[in-house]
Amino acid sequence: MSDSSVPEVSETTLPEPTLPEPTLPEPVRQRIVTLTAAALPGLPADELPAPLRRVAKFAPNRRARLGGGAIATQLAGDPLFRQRVTSRILTEAGDLGAAVVDGVVPAAADPVEVAALAYLVRPPGWRDQVEAAGAAVQADVDSAVVAELVRSAEQRVARAEHDRAVAKVEADKLRDELARVREELGQLREEARTLSRSLRETQGRERKATEMLATEKGRAARAANDHDAELRRLRAKLAEAETVAGAARHTAKEARSVDDARLWLLLETIGRASAGLRRELALDPVDWLPADSVAEAYAEGPTGATTSRARDTDDPARLDELLALPRAHLVVDGYNVTKRGFGEMSLEQQRKRLIAGLGGLAAQTGDEVTVVFDGAERMHGLPPTPRGVRVLFSRKGETADELIRRLVRAEPRGRPIVVVSSDREVADGVRRHGAYPLGADSLLRRLARS
Repeated sequence: MSDSSVPEVSETTLPEPTLPEPTLPEPVRQRIVTLTAAALPGLPADELPAPLRRVAKFAPNRRARLGGGAIATQLAGDPLFRQRVTSRILTEAGDLGAAVVDGVVPAAADPVEVAALAYLVRPPGWRDQVEAAGAAVQADVDSAVVAELVRSAEQRVARAEHDRAVAKVEADKLRDELARVREELGQLREEARTLSRSLRETQGRERKATEMLATEKGRAARAANDHDAELRRLRAKLAEAETVAGAARHTAKEARSVDDARLWLLLETIGRASAGLRRELALDPVDWLPADSVAEAYAEGPTGATTSRARDTDDPARLDELLALPRAHLVVDGYNVTKRGFGEMSLEQQRKRLIAGLGGLAAQTGDEVTVVFDGAERMHGLPPTPRGVRVLFSRKGETADELIRRLVRAEPRGRPIVVVSSDREVADGVRRHGAYPLGADSLLRRLARS
């Protein structure tokens, strides 16, 4: 070797061929393979065994990993190769390599490194060094195992302490929950006792009520029997009363026959007297009515006006009574009625509906009917006027209220005139002229009944 500081490895340092190779600890074996793999590229190709020539070309990180088996085999079986590799490894090891060759190993040296160098150099006692390194490695392994066991034990102790603390907390919670459940159970038992007492009291009251109901049923049965007996007695009295009433009706009928005969004679006398009076005054029958004198002035067309509203009686029975009077004249404030009854319709639909209803009323009663509308412009598309109904529109500058009052003033005193309007001013005005004012609802309800 070129380095004079590294001791020469002679053939006497090689192991005896008769002794088998020792069993190397795994860390020592790996370190030997690593050192040898690092030294392979530095050897000439002719000094490399044939199996290692390809391995020497591997990358450093793959050389020991892929060629470890071949390297270990050549080191054990080829002393010359081992000597050549050892020379280069000792050069790299420096003082530690010299110490191994001399058999003086520093105490602080890594036992694995020392064992690996001793295996390669093989000084006297190298087997002991390998075994010592193996023992040291095993001691380290055992120490690590013990340390791991200690850590695992400490962790288990810590977990046990934590589990004990958690179990204690859970036990406290369970004790609290158990106390609460016992308290609720006590309350439920007390409520059950209270409900049991209430149930017994209710059952007692139910028995009393059943007994009272049976008693009342007996009383009701007796009362029903008494009522039936009283009903039979009253029916007998009613039959007697009906017999007496029949006799009284027969007597009244005979008396009415006499009265009817007298009344007929009186009306016949009055009729003959009125006929003689018409002949005396030369009065011929006419088709003209007083309201026609007012209607002729409004035949040109309708004009506009405004109304105010008030309310009189709205009883349709009162309207029927007044229309039953002889030669009654019904005057209707048109829009006052339609806007109150069906204001959601258009004005044209309101007029058509009211006029049609009044036509039916005129046909039923045979009375004269006049309906008055406010009008600001001429109306088009008016429906045909039903028989017995007169339709008028107020002129411009005059309201339907004023036209209604003119119609009432045109009638002779004594003729029954019925004015339908919810306008208070209209009602007060026509009442002063002897007419009967009624509210719009009376006519609406009367038409709805038709």
